[in-house]
Amino acid sequence: MSGILPSLTSKEIIKILERIGFNFYRQSGSHRIYVKGELQVIVPFHNRDIKKGTLYQIIKGTGLSVEEFKKYL
Repeated sequence: MSGILPSLTSKEIIKILERIGFNFYRQSGSHRIYVKGELQVIVPFHNRDIKKGTLYQIIKGTGLSVEEFKKYL
């Protein structure tokens, strides 16, 4: 995983997911689930920045590389 990511909030991540074609599927507690075809991404929905490890897992779930994801910031 190359590239350094800035701190992002849930709302910022969701905007990026929607920009690349993911749609809201459902919510389970404080986690929102977004889908695009066979891909599924779970985003914790809190009022604070998402932890780096969680952000990398979200990016991995999109099928994009970190560099490709950063283009949508």
